[in-house]
Amino acid sequence: MTVHLHWFLPTGGDGRTLVDRHAYTDGGITRSRVTPVSGVRAPDIEYLAQIAKAAEQLGFEAVLTPTGTWCEDAWLTTVALAQHTERLKFLVAFRPGVISPVLAAQMAATYQRITRGRLLLNVVTGGDSTEQRRCGDHLDHDRRYARTDEFLSVVRGVWSGRPYDFEGEHYRIDGGLTALPPDPLPEIFFGGSSAAAGPVAARHSDVYLTWGEPPAQVRRKIDWIRGLAEAEGRTVRFGIRLHTISRDSSAEAWATAARLLDDLDPNTVAAAQEALGRSESVGQQRMLALHNGSRDDLEISPNLWAGVGLVRGGAGTALVGSHAEVADRIEEYHALGIEHFVLSGYPHLEEAYWFGEGVLPDLAARGLLPRIPASPLTGVPAANGRPASAPGGAPLLVAGGR
Repeated sequence: MTVHLHWFLPTGGDGRTLVDRHAYTDGGITRSRVTPVSGVRAPDIEYLAQIAKAAEQLGFEAVLTPTGTWCEDAWLTTVALAQHTERLKFLVAFRPGVISPVLAAQMAATYQRITRGRLLLNVVTGGDSTEQRRCGDHLDHDRRYARTDEFLSVVRGVWSGRPYDFEGEHYRIDGGLTALPPDPLPEIFFGGSSAAAGPVAARHSDVYLTWGEPPAQVRRKIDWIRGLAEAEGRTVRFGIRLHTISRDSSAEAWATAARLLDDLDPNTVAAAQEALGRSESVGQQRMLALHNGSRDDLEISPNLWAGVGLVRGGAGTALVGSHAEVADRIEEYHALGIEHFVLSGYPHLEEAYWFGEGVLPDLAARGLLPRIPASPLTGVPAANGRPASAPGGAPLLVAGGR
């Protein structure tokens, strides 16, 4: 069983810091308690296209595009980026409660035809009521998952190509139809750590996606979802969402992590932790419990660093170390049953190259990747001390990423 490696599109902005591009107080409307962020890169289509092209060239299979108030719309952004790439798939995150499931099914079908089958779907039920209410959604946490259950039943039903009827608490569909079903059907990625989320994942997900917890916790979560899926007569595959800081040596990687931590002043961390602490998401609360808002003892497992979660919601851990050490950790998670690794790093363009030129060859040598695409510039001599394959700000790596 080989691994599937995916990168991330920062459609809310990018930069050389962990501080999100938006603030945390007042739901992110004001910036009164957050230190101004420097070195920010706007998420314009030109910059996102650089990241998408780099991901494709380096050998990533897909890129995750997030959803939320502070992001560009994932559907529109990625279908535009599909015109700048050839093979790269797009893992499009969306919230099921804000559009009709029949419309979502039709959008996915159209997307597959436009991109020739490059769509993956990441269903985000939502764990922040403030964010949900911005979209007119006033259901509580558990009822949102009940609605997602119905939503995905309808989506799969209308993808059959035949009129589909459904009557539930949240949807009544009479003769729902996707006249031209998507081909292939997009795989559905789904996450959730609550008791309400697990059965929905078991019934509908192709890939259950968890945030980067220590291996023992990930193993227990896999066992939980696998058991629920077996009771439904289904098989679910597993993925993990992590950041990466991979360098030629472990010391270099940890020095980079320390610099990112040094950028965070106490007021910024306090504001972030206060806001994140109000989240209804069980997964978010599990992320917060890994560090409890403290800068001490952030290496919570070998090469697993919880510093990102001091200020960032959602995925809050990073794999930090030499290329070989990061590959070791990926191999360790893979041995638990993780197939899909959805990765990111700050800034996303440079970190794609650090990982792609450093870790991917190591994983391929271990037999965990089917192949690494040959760079079109292999053999082209370096200019001004930088490989011709690297963008202007990308790191210099020697052959093989060592």
